[in-house]
Amino acid sequence: MSWLFAILLVLAVLLVAAAEWPRLGQRFGVEARRRRERARRKASLKLLKSETDEFAASVERDLEQLPTLDHDRDRP
Repeated sequence: MSWLFAILLVLAVLLVAAAEWPRLGQRFGVEARRRRERARRKASLKLLKSETDEFAASVERDLEQLPTLDHDRDRP
């Protein structure tokens, strides 16, 4: 009787593993390895200070210096 119990136990383990395979694949599969490597690379990155305000002011100054056509002034 013990061999029958062992076979049933193995079948039960295989059934549970087959049912949980998608979740196990997400956690231990190739995609999980890629996510961990990407997270490791991202952790080593440093955020640089944004110069957007200075850049916006520079663009506004440049736009003010551009020559424009003033149609109202050209009319008689």
